[in-house]
Amino acid sequence: MFSGPLGEDIRGRSAEEIRRRTEERQSLQRRETEDYLRGETFRYPERQAQLWQRDYSCVSAYLRSVQPNRRRWQEAVGEFEAGGVDLEAQWEPFSEDDRVLARWVTVKAQPGLSARAILALPKTVAGPVPLVVCQHGIGSSPERVFGYDDPSNVYKGYGRQLVEQGFAVLAPLNITEGEPRARYERMAKLLGKTLWGLEIFKIRRLLDLAETLPQVDVRRTGMYGISLGGAYTSFTVPVEPRITVAVICAWFNHRLNKMIVDDPRYSCFLSTKEEHIIVPGWLREFTDSDLLSLICPRPVLIETGKCDSIAWWPQVLEEFERTRTHYEKLGVADRIEMDLHEGGHEIRGARAFEFLRTWLIDRPLSRLDTDTGAEPSS
Repeated sequence: MFSGPLGEDIRGRSAEEIRRRTEERQSLQRRETEDYLRGETFRYPERQAQLWQRDYSCVSAYLRSVQPNRRRWQEAVGEFEAGGVDLEAQWEPFSEDDRVLARWVTVKAQPGLSARAILALPKTVAGPVPLVVCQHGIGSSPERVFGYDDPSNVYKGYGRQLVEQGFAVLAPLNITEGEPRARYERMAKLLGKTLWGLEIFKIRRLLDLAETLPQVDVRRTGMYGISLGGAYTSFTVPVEPRITVAVICAWFNHRLNKMIVDDPRYSCFLSTKEEHIIVPGWLREFTDSDLLSLICPRPVLIETGKCDSIAWWPQVLEEFERTRTHYEKLGVADRIEMDLHEGGHEIRGARAFEFLRTWLIDRPLSRLDTDTGAEPSS
């Protein structure tokens, strides 16, 4: 006779009692599974010790040592290639005044697939000028980057501000709402890829276009994204060597906690319906500090508001200190900064603008200083 804590003969039991027993077993099964998976996730330091073998003896040695991780990150988001497809750029008007010329541009990414963006150029500065990729967040648009349709003034027209300071600005259009993003994320995962990888590929195609423009110096390219655009900055720069400076706004976080630990001090993705946010293998080895180590030694600035409910700022500081360690060990600590301010989920701009000017105009780094070994898309 078999017996156990729930081991009672089902014969003769009422339907109500059978349902109760079924629900109790399901409850145990769910809690046990969550506890196990949470424990596996927090074994991150063990995996980190095995999967990261950084060599800090010099920049070139460091870049070689993280190349396997860079490759695995590209595999995690999925790799898309143009396969020799011509750009076939098409231009449409967006906005023009005495200081800024901005136009919509559409380029062919693959047959049947286009990449779209607003490209804005300064009229007051002779080219070629440095470029900043300004990436919008979820529920937003390239128009908002330039100060349109932004009633809460979250973006502060930061794209236009940069153009007026002498930068070219490229504002890519990504799929912006949660439900369609989830739909296309499912379709991409069925191909072993992600929507992230597809939209990163589109950004790279737009950079291919920028390389053909005499007004733009793609050797001096930065990326500045807010919220979901901050995610795209964190995800794109590790695999795109043409981007030499990164500003990450309202995204950088204690990634393990942010993804799986519910806490009243911040929002947790585990308990949301943002299915599109999940990247296979992300927490195997790519917390924010480790992912940004694939940007190192290129300059990076983190812009975080203490009032931003996406994160609890003391945890963000902890993660930032872990990131800074990589720069310190390479002797380039002046290339990483945090702008921790008293605001919320918003562009602040002032310090970021100075940072971009420093590293794209005043002290631009050569390719030899930052070469990741990754190849631009073709």
